[in-house]
Amino acid sequence: MVLVVAVSVPLAAGAAASKSRAVKKKPAAVVKAAPAKVKGRAVVARAASSPKHSATLVRKGRLVAVRSRQVAIRAEPIRASFGQLSGLHGTADPLDLKSSVALVLDQDTNEVLFSKNSQAVLPIASITKLMTAVVVTEAHLPLDEVLTVTQDDVDTEKGSRSRLSVGTQLTREEMLHLALMSSENRAAHALGRSYPGGMPAFVTAMNRKAGELGMSDTRYVEPTGLSSRNQSSARDLATLVKHAHGHQIIRDLSTSLEYQVAVGQRQLQFHNTNGLVKNPEWEIGLQKTGYISEAGRCLVMQAKLAGRQVIMVFLDSAGRYSRIGDAERVRKWINETLPMAHPATAQPHVPTLPVTTVAAPKITS
Repeated sequence: MVLVVAVSVPLAAGAAASKSRAVKKKPAAVVKAAPAKVKGRAVVARAASSPKHSATLVRKGRLVAVRSRQVAIRAEPIRASFGQLSGLHGTADPLDLKSSVALVLDQDTNEVLFSKNSQAVLPIASITKLMTAVVVTEAHLPLDEVLTVTQDDVDTEKGSRSRLSVGTQLTREEMLHLALMSSENRAAHALGRSYPGGMPAFVTAMNRKAGELGMSDTRYVEPTGLSSRNQSSARDLATLVKHAHGHQIIRDLSTSLEYQVAVGQRQLQFHNTNGLVKNPEWEIGLQKTGYISEAGRCLVMQAKLAGRQVIMVFLDSAGRYSRIGDAERVRKWINETLPMAHPATAQPHVPTLPVTTVAAPKITS
């Protein structure tokens, strides 16, 4: 689908109608437009190579030469998540959450307070980095050891960007900090690559730990979450959050507001990907966000609500801020009604995941 939009650009003004001025031609440039939606499709605008047309306009007694050109707008389909392809978003729930998968439970008693498709197995994006942190922490590797970002750490899965250029040297603790707080993919990959035995041994350790924790729905193939083959269920992720919460370093680094590191001659400031950590209405003990197109927006947290230690898991949320909105809905519900309410449960739906992999755009989680 291609839309054509005419764009008029003033080029030069003449002193009078009788005096025309030659206008120097400039090569056509590519013009990018802000993303829009046309009948449910993402739109990308580019300058067309079609012929230009001239016109004149009288403005305050002066002639203004105007060049109009056509801009072709190519509509590209929005990539659906696995949850959308599996029909999970059709599941209604009492809180009207935008996440197709959600689970809220009491950390101390394991009582399920809210459940929605909690058994569905989906890609988990950068929630993967929580297991990466667990494996690194429990290996008791020296946190002050300096690791170097290499070409091997550059993302070839999604082509995502990173502020850590090849050659950047940071300590293992700094890499862990950026991976948890800012979801830095190269930092997470460097942590796995520098594990004794290299990346294969690290991925094996991730899956072994999942097995030890009873996470039977979980599989890891790499430490960043950029691969859609990293998959789990909300029930398994709640187990992971509960276990990871037992490590103070993971609690501290994941909830850090910001952190500054030296990269060459520059000081780079990194911020938390979860805006709720700076919200005074929240008391968050651990958190991790995630996003790739196959997984949608994801969020796991441990927080204190209404006197309870609560674990919250939101997967496959559609919309940039919808996972945060879902967390706020749950917080309000727990604070206002939970002491008098029974656990809320949406009708479960077990998806049959597509065999083909959905191509993802170039993004970071």
